[in-house]
Amino acid sequence: MNDTDRQHLIERYIAAYNSFDIDGMAAVLRPDVRFDNYADDVKSHETAGIAAFRTLAQSSAALFSRRRQTIMALEFDPDKVIATIAFAGTVAHDIPGGPAAGAEVAMAGSSTFTFDEQAIATIVDRS
Repeated sequence: MNDTDRQHLIERYIAAYNSFDIDGMAAVLRPDVRFDNYADDVKSHETAGIAAFRTLAQSSAALFSRRRQTIMALEFDPDKVIATIAFAGTVAHDIPGGPAAGAEVAMAGSSTFTFDEQAIATIVDRS
C-alpha cells in the first residue's frame, strides 16, 4: 500500500469520526483492528476487534454534541503513519468530575496508524 492509499484511509476515518459515522469509521478498519488510547501517557482504553471498537466508538460519540479532529501533519514511515491531530468538541452531558454540558474542549495529540490488506490494522491515540 502506498502513502497516498494510506493517507486516503486516514482521511476517510477522520471524516467519518467528525460526522459521528461509526459505520464509516469501521468501513476502513480490519475486522481484527486493535485500538489503544493514551491520556497523559496512561492507557485509558483498548479494544481488539471491530465489535469492541464499535462499542467504544458509540460510547465516545455520546460524550460530545460536536467534535472535530483536524489533521495538522502526517509523518509517513514504512510501517506506520503518525498523524498530528488537533481536537475540538462540545461536551454533550455533564461529566462527573469533569466538564459540564456545553463546555468547549480542545487538545492536541497524535494518532499512529498501521495498515494491512488495504485497511487500517491498528490505531494508537495519544493526547
